Amino acid sequence: MVVGAHVCGTEGDVSDDDAGAPFGGGAGKGGPASGAGASATGDGLRRRRRRRRLRRSGIVVAVLAVGAVGAGWAVYAKLDGNITSDEAAAAELARYEKERPTSLVRGARNVLLIGSDSRSGDGNARYGRDTGTERSDTTILLHLAAGRDSATAVSLPRDLMVDVPDCRRPDGSRTEPVLAQFNYAYEVGGSACSIRTVEKLTGVRIDHHVVVDFQGFKELVDALDGVEVCLRKPVDDKDAKLRLPAGRVTLDGEQALGYVRARKSLGDGSDTDRMDRQQRFLGALVNKAQSNGVLLNPMKLYPVLDAATSSLMTDPDLASLRGLYDLARGLRGIPTERVQFLTVPREPYAGDANRDQLVEPDAEKLFTRLRTDEPVEIAAAAEPDAPTGSGDPREPGDGDSPAPTFSGNTAADDVCE
Repeated sequence: MVVGAHVCGTEGDVSDDDAGAPFGGGAGKGGPASGAGASATGDGLRRRRRRRRLRRSGIVVAVLAVGAVGAGWAVYAKLDGNITSDEAAAAELARYEKERPTSLVRGARNVLLIGSDSRSGDGNARYGRDTGTERSDTTILLHLAAGRDSATAVSLPRDLMVDVPDCRRPDGSRTEPVLAQFNYAYEVGGSACSIRTVEKLTGVRIDHHVVVDFQGFKELVDALDGVEVCLRKPVDDKDAKLRLPAGRVTLDGEQALGYVRARKSLGDGSDTDRMDRQQRFLGALVNKAQSNGVLLNPMKLYPVLDAATSSLMTDPDLASLRGLYDLARGLRGIPTERVQFLTVPREPYAGDANRDQLVEPDAEKLFTRLRTDEPVEIAAAAEPDAPTGSGDPREPGDGDSPAPTFSGNTAADDVCE
């Protein structure tokens, strides 16, 4: 609108003043104009036609500008409306504010990413029967450094034995504090119970949380035109609905979901192996988003944003495009080698080999570095049978002792190496 007004107003002010003299000094004095007067009259007609063209073009520009603003607002409103605000979790967390840990470093952010195994959403029923409950299929604690020069994603095993606090059930009743496997927290108390459990376990303040279901994950992968992985041998897994050749393969959304959830046909069937596979996939996904210009191309970015927001539930501060943008805008400049993935140091639980427990003091060293925003160094993943503690066998202590190194991978790692 401003563009159109500028074009019409500027040209009209000049042209109207100039046009008065030729018409007043030519035909206005009686008789047909001739000689210099005729030339002046011709110039005046040309200026009038030019003014009309400029006015029309100005109107067109103004209409296009208004249309663009309208279309932009419609897109913004649609994307903004896709996101569900987790008001219930916010209320529950506010109830326990005094017992929650405080943030130690200004500008650093910790986001709990929860992949829900709910079958109740659109397109999710095919993955199993909905029993009325849901658990956290995947949970990742994402630490964003204050300077936004690194991002560290720590997987929390769903079978990790933890102290789950008393939590509010969906029906309003409350549970008792209990030692249970980690994904029990989400089953009984949703995201608020998971957040309080993680904060109790790590001492890390959770600033934001994001919950995404199966459908949202698939749509995001499809919006990126697939994500490449590398398979050492062919896969034929009916349970995971997955049939793939060996070598480099670009997975669509449905295939990607089967890939990150499969147990029997990929790896050794353990949750440990599955988490390592999920981390490698997320690294490949981040690499794809950065390498094909998605973040800089509006035509590519819109379907990604639409997919990313369509199945999200977040804390109220993130439940808008502005909130997500404020969080994400500092991430575009992080080099892929500084986007790191690892699993919390753990080992078989003493009371049940099918459950996990933390490896100490390695786990506390990791949590301390996250709390204080210290760099987390990672090395190649440990052997499958080894506990996932520090990759560096040296014990860090006081003085000049080296910082611990944890096993994991980065978004820059080649999927076939």
